[in-house]
Amino acid sequence: MMNQYAQLQNGSDVRGIAISTDAGAATMTEDMVARIAYAFARFIDKKTQKEAGTLRIGVGYDSRLTSEAFARACLQGIRQEGACPVLCGLVSTPSMFMSTKFEETDFDGAVMVTASHLPFNRNGLKFFSREAGLEKDDIREILDMAAKADLPDERVGEDFEKADLIGCYTRHIASLIKREVNAPEYDKPLQGLHIVVDAGNGSCGFFASRILAPLGADIAGSQYLQPDGHFPNHIPNPEDKEAIASLQACVLASQADMGIIFDCDGDRSAVVFADGREVNRNRLIALMAAILSEKNPGTTVVTDSVTSDGLTEFLEGQLGMHHHRFKRGYKNVINEAVRLNGEGQETCLAIETSGHGALKENYFSDDGAYMATLILCALARHRKAGKDLSELIQSLKEPAESVEYRLAIRAEDFRGYGMQVLEALEKYVEQTEGFTLAVPNHEGIRVNVRCDGIQGWFLLRMSLHEPLLPLNIETEQKGGADRIYRQLKEFLGAYTELILP
Repeated sequence: MMNQYAQLQNGSDVRGIAISTDAGAATMTEDMVARIAYAFARFIDKKTQKEAGTLRIGVGYDSRLTSEAFARACLQGIRQEGACPVLCGLVSTPSMFMSTKFEETDFDGAVMVTASHLPFNRNGLKFFSREAGLEKDDIREILDMAAKADLPDERVGEDFEKADLIGCYTRHIASLIKREVNAPEYDKPLQGLHIVVDAGNGSCGFFASRILAPLGADIAGSQYLQPDGHFPNHIPNPEDKEAIASLQACVLASQADMGIIFDCDGDRSAVVFADGREVNRNRLIALMAAILSEKNPGTTVVTDSVTSDGLTEFLEGQLGMHHHRFKRGYKNVINEAVRLNGEGQETCLAIETSGHGALKENYFSDDGAYMATLILCALARHRKAGKDLSELIQSLKEPAESVEYRLAIRAEDFRGYGMQVLEALEKYVEQTEGFTLAVPNHEGIRVNVRCDGIQGWFLLRMSLHEPLLPLNIETEQKGGADRIYRQLKEFLGAYTELILP
């Protein structure tokens, strides 16, 4: 049973197969969810040193087919521990964290039932204390307690307290927009803007109907706002090419001023400009930094390890900020930003190329709606001044090619084997003309390439959770990525436990 629960850990989240399909049997059941929620309530009890009967723990869920049932299981588990569970309904992950901050809710802890952008048959849990999202060690402790929990078989009633969390959250975001835009007609700061939203049939349709429209925006053409756990239109993922292409077509067809796309649970977002240009990955980081630099000059931006050299040049050369590359994983990036602030290095933004973005001014909560809000406010201000928002990142230098290869590892000890490859690569680079190790570097082996007319870089690193070595290559010349990869294949081919594409 210990292993059954331990295998659900996915970094600082819990994830598993919630619906059996031909591809595999369910690994996460309502009973298991109840036990995990029971353990989380015990964890919060111990953390706060409050009596269980005084603890209030919120539970919300996304649009997945199993999410409402799993939320009910969470409520059962929390109540069986003796705490007071509160049902928040269909909400976003960032709003669940904010439920520990809002005066109206003031929860001691919160649980979000979600598996982000994963397929319909998956589900999971994210947890929050009043300070932040939980860490890997916390999840390990909770799953260990869940495996050992002795819960009674009988249910403990269905008369749970309810909270209008989305009401609290939409008022919070609307107030922010009004203050930031400060329009002559204060309550209609988005008047005259046409904004389309793609919620991917996840939980963020409210952003269009309950925030943008009441503030005066035209939301005609917005798509997939209705929650549907089958995700019939496209994967709810701002990184997915099909999803972005769908939003681009929507923006152009609607002649909108901007498009906004969310993942299923709302902790990630991306935008599309009026001319159809997608703004995600390096562009999104550059845009957010440019917006923040006005109030936070000279501060640090923490990103994951696969950001481009052009982004560094933009942040440091154009904006006068400091770029601190760190490890992949949104919690890694956020925790590094928190650490830097604690050491006196003012850091305003922690953001992954995946679209997870967290701001110091917003408790370092990765909140897609909060990021979209700041971008919308900047759009409104620029429009008022007769400027185009895209001008903020027009000097961002972009690579001619950017590709990722995923090298599978067959070895049973895949992590040990992967580290062996990385250690050998470092020595290979030192002996190869035109290859230079990037310094500083916090993940894998990052190499600057200047040879045979090619200028660029590559990064080989261990995947966070899978038996893979992702290889990212960017070059300033077309065809350069393939030439670098062909050269690296001569080195990588000696490792027989690697499956090379």
